[in-house]
Amino acid sequence: MKSAAIFRKPAKAVAADLSRRIVAEALGTAMLVATVVGSGIMADRLTGDVAVSLLGNTLPTGAILVVLITILGPISGAHFNPAVTLVFALRREIEATAALAYVVAQIVGGIAGTLLAHAMFELPILQISQTVRTGNGQWFAELVAAFGLVFTILAGIRFRSDAIPWLVGLYITAAYWFTASTSFANPAVAIARAVSNTFAGIRPIDLPAFIVAELLGALLAMALAGWLLADPKTIRQMRASK
Repeated sequence: MKSAAIFRKPAKAVAADLSRRIVAEALGTAMLVATVVGSGIMADRLTGDVAVSLLGNTLPTGAILVVLITILGPISGAHFNPAVTLVFALRREIEATAALAYVVAQIVGGIAGTLLAHAMFELPILQISQTVRTGNGQWFAELVAAFGLVFTILAGIRFRSDAIPWLVGLYITAAYWFTASTSFANPAVAIARAVSNTFAGIRPIDLPAFIVAELLGALLAMALAGWLLADPKTIRQMRASK
């Protein structure tokens, strides 16, 4: 999930590189959301059991994350999530202008993924969700979900970067079930799900609190990871500087 380093290149080469990264972020987020919304629709059609529907929504989401991070990670870092991009921007691992472009691409791609899912299942393309997702428990669950996701990514980069696709896919699979909110953990995905009045939807009015909780969880994870995962040598240097 770590963004590729930006080397010094001629302006045209840098622009081309950034354009490929933006397309990868938009494509990845679109495919992720199409999976979340589409599998939710399919599961809801096949069974009236909510627990079975949730399971039918969970497994494809975890699986597609493994695939998308594996194939698109080498291009863009496979953020697919404004909270993740924010953390990498604050860590100075992606430049501010690229981070902003990533976030726009993620939101646009996510909405496109929702519309794609609607088209595949012959539903009205444009919808507004009526699914209520609000309350202290839901908000705290989103903070926990985003915290766990970002910490998993940062710890994976520190110790097992080759395993990140599986770590993220498995974390989200688990978080669907141990969080009260079913683990959105992603502002772009939350926005995209607000325009789908299906199993995976969320009312637009409930979005702001979800997004705030997700960003706060991501920042808390970054702060803890900065201390807990620091190299012992780095810690000694910090203490010496004081």
